[in-house]
Formats: sequence, structure tokens, C-alpha cells
Amino acid sequence: MTTTGEDHTATLTGPWWWARWRSAVLDGGLALVSAVECAIEGYPFADAAGVPVPVGMVFGALAGSVLLFRRRWPIAVVLVSIAITPAQMGFLMGLVGLYTLAASEMPRRIIGALAGMSMVGMLIVTYVRAHQGMVRGDLQMVGDWFVPFVSITTSLGMTAPPILLGLYVGARRRLMESLRERADSLERELMLLAERAEERAEWARNEERTRIAREMHDVVAHRVSLMVVHAAALQAVARKDPEKAVKNASLVGDMGRQALTELREMLGVLRTGEGGYGGSSVRLQTVPLAAVGVAAAAAASRAVDEAAGDGPCLDDLQELVGQSAAAGMVVDLFVEGDARDYAARVEQTAYRVVQEALTNVHKHAAGAKTRVRVAHRGAEIAMQVENGPPPEPGAASDARLPSGGNGLVGMKERVLGLGGVFVSGPTDVGGFRVSAVIPAEA
Repeated sequence: MTTTGEDHTATLTGPWWWARWRSAVLDGGLALVSAVECAIEGYPFADAAGVPVPVGMVFGALAGSVLLFRRRWPIAVVLVSIAITPAQMGFLMGLVGLYTLAASEMPRRIIGALAGMSMVGMLIVTYVRAHQGMVRGDLQMVGDWFVPFVSITTSLGMTAPPILLGLYVGARRRLMESLRERADSLERELMLLAERAEERAEWARNEERTRIAREMHDVVAHRVSLMVVHAAALQAVARKDPEKAVKNASLVGDMGRQALTELREMLGVLRTGEGGYGGSSVRLQTVPLAAVGVAAAAAASRAVDEAAGDGPCLDDLQELVGQSAAAGMVVDLFVEGDARDYAARVEQTAYRVVQEALTNVHKHAAGAKTRVRVAHRGAEIAMQVENGPPPEPGAASDARLPSGGNGLVGMKERVLGLGGVFVSGPTDVGGFRVSAVIPAEA
């Protein structure tokens, strides 16, 4: 984690207003050097001003020590250096003070005003001192051009370099701070994205488990339920009607093979990385975390879409109803409207709804008269499976068919997943009705 904001504040380990101890030591050393310089320069100042030398040196030392507060009050340091410029002392303090001021977060107009004041003060003092030197005869070997030249170059040399250097360092410091803040923000965003990716991956795993459970339920429940019904009938007629027993045994075998075929196809889709079936292409594939969300978004329809050529469709409803009729159910199929081609997932969902509804009749209302209606409409396909009450109260439990309570939930999930409407519930005469409407363009 980058040290910005609160983390950066926590790294402040120096005393008082210093961020670090090395900064405090640096400022203390500069203040000491400045105090010594001003104290030495206070000796000629005291002589020129007519004050005792110790007073002038103490004054210089106190003025030079103000540099200790350059980080805390840079404006005050620059003002003190300007104030003592006529005494020709505080040159180090002026340089460091202007640098610190330019590198700080002060407004540019304040920096420009103080830099201008310092340059003008240095220009005037240098001009006066150089002119006095020429009057005294100390500079007889140079021309009149020397006084303005030395005044301008000295004032610029004492002002421009520290200001420019301070502006550069301040801009670079702000740029680095901005980059640290951006890096910190990016790191937080990446952590948030990682958390969301984990949540999406967990959601994808749950959705995939639900889809697999629903597919397994639809494939196994109907076929096995019919097998159990035929096996019970086979047990009842084995001695009385051997011919019917042989017929029931053949039906049980056919249904078992169909159940195994559908299970094999589904497991082939789950095992292959490309969604194909069987053969040498079957392999386990580990999906990267970054692709889990995308892969799982299509997981619910991937097996159905890619198995469109072998999966159940509306044309198989007649055979499905015939199997239930062969198991002893009184069932009729009514088709309204002109049949047409739908998307594979629409036809398979419609088939599964009818299949699961018939399975529930076998489980809970054995022997009840059942009507299956399929209506082809302009923009949708509707199906309804309605059964009456069982002829005998105990008929539903004769075959001892277990129920997990997931059939209606699976049908509703399938239909709602395609944007359709699903309704189920008991009828007034003691039966049960399952209705579903699926958009044709789902």
C-alpha cells in the first residue's frame, strides 16, 4: 500500500512540525550555520551602526537562527532575510528561505511578491554599497557601468536560482504525491474488483451447481419414475399375465437406456472444455478466475444450445405422452395453432416443463386423468398440464416414488430464465395444474 492520506500521516515520526528526524537535523544544521554567518557579519554592522559589537553579533545570531522555522513559517523567514539585507547579513537565510517558499504550497502571487521584494532590496543595497565604494575610491579601475551591472547580476543571482529550483522541486513533489495517490486509488479499485470477482465467481459456482442439479433432476426423475411405475406393474402381473410382464420389462429397459443416454450426453458437456460430447476430446479444464464470470453467464444455456441436435424438442412430446400412457396414465395431448421452429432452449424448456409435470402426476396422483395442452401463438408458446384427482386416495403411494420438492422450483427457474411466466397450483376439483408461457424469441 502506498503511503498517502492517512497512511502518509501515520509515517510522520519527527518532532514538532517535522515529518522526519533527518529533516529536523538538516534544518537545525542550516540554522546553526546561518546564525554563525549572521553573527560574523554582525561585527561590521555593529561598527557601521555605532552599537557595541556584542550587541551586533547577538542580533545577527538571533536573526540567522530564524532559518530553523523555514518549513513552518517560510514567509516569516523570507521577510526577516529582506529586513536584514541592508545590514549585509543573512545571505544563506535568503537563499534557503526563497527556495523553501517556492517549493511550498503557497499561492504563486505571494511567492512572486516576496521574490520581487527580495530582489529589489538586494538590488538597492548592492547598488548603494557599490556606489559608495566608487565614491571612496575603492573601485577606481572600473567604469560607471560596473555599479548597475554588479547590482543587477547580484540581485538576480541571489533571487532567481533559489526560486526556480524551489518551483521545480515543489512541482516534482506534487507530481510524485499525485502519482502516489493515483497508485493508492488504483490499488483500492483493484482490491474492490478482486472482491467483486470473488463474489461473481461464487455466484457463478452456485448458479452452475443449481443448473446441474436441475438438469440431473429433469433427466433422471421422469425416466426413473416411469421405470419404477413399470417395475411395480411388472411385479403385479408377472404371474397373471406373462405377456404383459414381458412388455413392461421391455419398456423398463428402453427407459433405462434413454436415461443413460441423456446422462451420458450431459456428463459429456460437463467434462469437455469445448462443450462437445465424448471421444478423445473429453478432458477436465480449469477456468481462470478472470473468465469465471463470463463462462458462468452462459453456463445455464451452453449445454442446451450446443446439444440442440440431440436434446428433446416439441416434436418429442407425442412420444413423451405415449410413454406415460404406456405406464397406465390416462393422458391426452392437445396442440393448438401452427407449429413452427423455435430456439433450441425454448423447445427444450417447454419439453422439460411438460415432462416434469407428468412426472409429478406419476408421483402424487397415479391413475388421474391428465390433459396436456400446447398452444403456438404469434409471439409465444404456452403449455398447460392439468390432472384431476387420483381415483383412489392411496394410489399415489403405491409405487413409493420419492419426492425432493425440486420439480416445481426447477420448472419455474427455467421459464423465468427465458423471460416467461410460470404458474402452478391445485384446482377446485382436487387436481393440480401447471401453466407456463415462454416468449418465442427468448
